[in-house]
Amino acid sequence: VQLQASGGGLVQPGGSLRLSCVASGTIFNINVMGWSRQAPGKRRELVATITSSGTTLYASSVKGRFTISKNNATTTVYLQMNSLQLEDTAVYYCTIVTDRQYWGQGTQVTVSS
Repeated sequence: VQLQASGGGLVQPGGSLRLSCVASGTIFNINVMGWSRQAPGKRRELVATITSSGTTLYASSVKGRFTISKNNATTTVYLQMNSLQLEDTAVYYCTIVTDRQYWGQGTQVTVSS
């Protein structure tokens, strides 16, 4: 199983980005898809998850600004990030949970003026 994330980049405060992550390989029964992030010098933190039934969960720091969604047909998970803040700067990792957890390689998001 491979996860390929894309969509990161440099954006000004208040701007928006949309991250995508495509899962490929032999995949059965994805239970959860999600995004985590790791800022320099900090621990990796969970940003958002979406279950197979569509239930979403967000970190309090991003609630109301970020939206997670998925496309089951293409095994893709998205993260729409609006009203980006300096504190959102981090490497963003996508993940899926089947019978085990898989991680993507990460995509850099930099919020800077």
